[in-house]
Amino acid sequence: MRQPERDILDCLVIGGGPAGLTAALYLARFRRRFLVVDAGEPRAAWIPASHNIPFFAEGIPGPEILERARAHLARYGAHLLHGRVAALRREAGGFAAEVEEGGATRRLRARHALLATGAVDVEPDLPDLPDLPDAVRRGLVRYCPICDGYESRGRRIAVIGHGARGAGEASFIARTYSDDVTLLTLGRGMDDLDPALRRRLEAEGVRIVEQPVAALEVQGGRIAALRTGGGEELRFDVLYSALGLTYHTELARALGAAHDPSGALLVDEHAQTTVKGLYAAGDVVRAIDQIVVGMGHAAIAATHIHNRCGLPTQEEPEA
Repeated sequence: MRQPERDILDCLVIGGGPAGLTAALYLARFRRRFLVVDAGEPRAAWIPASHNIPFFAEGIPGPEILERARAHLARYGAHLLHGRVAALRREAGGFAAEVEEGGATRRLRARHALLATGAVDVEPDLPDLPDLPDAVRRGLVRYCPICDGYESRGRRIAVIGHGARGAGEASFIARTYSDDVTLLTLGRGMDDLDPALRRRLEAEGVRIVEQPVAALEVQGGRIAALRTGGGEELRFDVLYSALGLTYHTELARALGAAHDPSGALLVDEHAQTTVKGLYAAGDVVRAIDQIVVGMGHAAIAATHIHNRCGLPTQEEPEA
């Protein structure tokens, strides 16, 4: 049975991290009919403290960012639906979604959809560190030198990575924050590294260790030392992982949305994907993976959605 028009949402927001909650805030203030569906696994919840968000000079933990954003949104009577969007399909006038909630499945319709489904970091294979999310929350392993590299300036820094990505992050840290940087490839060879990039690492004083890590030593809330398979002991003050991201783009890709080689979605100046009416914001988009950037995507997308709601749907000739 077809839902009456009054039951069709202006926008379905998929994901309840900083980007999704910002989009919801804008839509609430635009007085639009929307729903946020959140699976409850935002990457921001791992952050021990973010220092790149204006107005929080002492830094703010990821869980507090989420708590504040939810409380702000609740002022407008909006609440999150804790569930998972299992499928998203195009239909006349917008999208149809199947939402799994508490063992049941419900069907929703929306004129527009905004994906704020984020990404997850590729986890380094380190011994004696089975719970990586906990290790990140405790600051044992870090993922974003843009976020907290300033707090690590002048210290001994190790970067877990390989290939151009790992080398690029080690170089970024060496030229920005520290002259004592080591790239740990965890047993991956670097023979195919571009010669120009290798020369740059050498000029910046970056040491490359290609042996796998056999053991860790944790002291005072940090990984103080790593022991390689060859028995060498390496001591650092800070450990970053630069193995890349896995993007939660399954819903968008099923609809044919374009993405870059790494899997991040491509969007236009309105944060709209190549699928009309489907928007994306935050880490799932090709951009710098920063909370304020994701919030910017969300503000742009929500405003465009609001403006489009007063116009014909994308399928209609006068659209």
